[in-house]
Amino acid sequence: MINGINSINPLNNVQETRKSEGISKARATESDSISVSKEAEKMAEAYYLDKVAAETPDVRADRIAEVREKIKDPAYLNDAVFGSAADKFLTALGL
Repeated sequence: MINGINSINPLNNVQETRKSEGISKARATESDSISVSKEAEKMAEAYYLDKVAAETPDVRADRIAEVREKIKDPAYLNDAVFGSAADKFLTALGL
């Protein structure tokens, strides 16, 4: 039977020393590594791009202000502009 001296148990010191030595040896001999599959890399990239797209505003205020200024000019609104806008609209619809 071992009694503690001044409320110190001598076995605790020995046990703690052995634990810390074991941890040090394990850390020194083992090396961690990680490998990521191509599929996981693609999924991470898709997740990132989706997050960026969600955070990007759908409305470009600078473009809207620019177009509003152009429309104020009566010379801007002519047949060529209307034709170009109609062509772009039909192309966007797939027609």
